[in-house]
Amino acid sequence: MTQEQEAGLEQKILETAEQLFLEKGFAMTSTTEIAKKAGCNQALVHYYFRTKENLFQSIFEQKIRLLISSFQDHEMQNLTFEEKLKRKIETHFEMIRANPRLPFLVMNEFTTNPSRLEAFRIKIIAVPQAVFHKLEEELNEEIRAGRIRDITVMDLVLNIVSLNAMLFLTGNIFKCVAQLSEEQYQMMIEHRKQEHVKVILASLRP
Repeated sequence: MTQEQEAGLEQKILETAEQLFLEKGFAMTSTTEIAKKAGCNQALVHYYFRTKENLFQSIFEQKIRLLISSFQDHEMQNLTFEEKLKRKIETHFEMIRANPRLPFLVMNEFTTNPSRLEAFRIKIIAVPQAVFHKLEEELNEEIRAGRIRDITVMDLVLNIVSLNAMLFLTGNIFKCVAQLSEEQYQMMIEHRKQEHVKVILASLRP
């Protein structure tokens, strides 16, 4: 097997495992099933990742880092605080939209396996601290200028994350009860994204 083929197979295993972990969670996913869906034998899964735990951690960490990165100031230097915040809310929303089962996975794994939460916190603690420190500085500057009310960065981030994540935690229930078509559901999702921006911005007014 060439290096290119090996890299392709490793990526295929990662993509297959991600799909299964998001659909079924860690406990209900086996390396046997991952190998079968990826089109390889179980020994190759262990060759690349050693254990199911290693494979899960690799995927889980990448997804959480992706969500945290939505609060970074990518190409926002010339925007006002309100414009930056709007962009952050929308970016975070779209990242969950692209991974709608991620909130289920996060809640389930951190609730049923507290040791995983602690291990994960230790591993990436510097990432959210750096991201949210910058946001906190900008937030405090706006508060001092009287442009927004007094609020902590933790409250602001929790408001954003709660609104965005809860929509996708309950979206399919609402879709079923309201008997929405897939097109209607996607229109509702897009509408909610704009509503979340309005709600957060309105909540900051002094």
